[in-house]
Amino acid sequence: MTVHFIGAGPGAADLLTVRAVELLRRSPVCLYAGTYLDPEVLGHCAPDAELIDTQKLDLDEIVAHCARAHAQGKDVARLCSGDPSLYSALTEQKRRLDALGIPWDVTPGVPAYAAAAALLGAELTVPEQVQSVVLTRTQARSTVMPESESLANFARTRATLVLHLAITRIRALAHELILDYGADCPVVVVYRATQPDQRILRGTLADIADRVEAAGLRQAALILVGTALAETVNCATSHLYDPARDRSHITG
Repeated sequence: MTVHFIGAGPGAADLLTVRAVELLRRSPVCLYAGTYLDPEVLGHCAPDAELIDTQKLDLDEIVAHCARAHAQGKDVARLCSGDPSLYSALTEQKRRLDALGIPWDVTPGVPAYAAAAALLGAELTVPEQVQSVVLTRTQARSTVMPESESLANFARTRATLVLHLAITRIRALAHELILDYGADCPVVVVYRATQPDQRILRGTLADIADRVEAAGLRQAALILVGTALAETVNCATSHLYDPARDRSHITG
């Protein structure tokens, strides 16, 4: 018996990996995060699978379901929204499973920021303009952020910024980011990327809060900030594809 932590991707049922679909098909128990998941994803599960929505469960209750399945010799598909490497509580869960002697493994998924960028047709790293992406969040009713990871510290890099779990604080965040990015810096908010009710709001740091509040968005949205998000981006040719690059040493 194994607990399979599976990246469910951004929501669309056809954006799971082949491995993820196979694990869902053969796992008798599925624990899933109902808040962010398109119900069609569960269509990959066996018709008689036990489906447990974890959105109202605490960590003890989630692990208890895993322990019960382990005692019954049943594999568990633990669906995580996006990719398990980001904001999935993977570390906390696997630590408890280790203490109970319950095997586990991890299957990656399409992260929400990648799905959002695909919808926009955007490359988040543009030659000679921005070459780094910062994935972070802010603190409201959530776990304390490390002091070194303040938004101001990240903003000074002027990297492409992807903010998770921050949509309810967008006005304060935009005001803080203007200092380093400028009021006219492009911002895109993507709500429920790839799901049937997805929405995309474009703006700048000067007006994006008004647009979000008018749309009534309160959860399940990513905020992307940076010059790479402009609808038209003028950039240099990367060294890899530059016609002037010496390719004489390339073999094969």
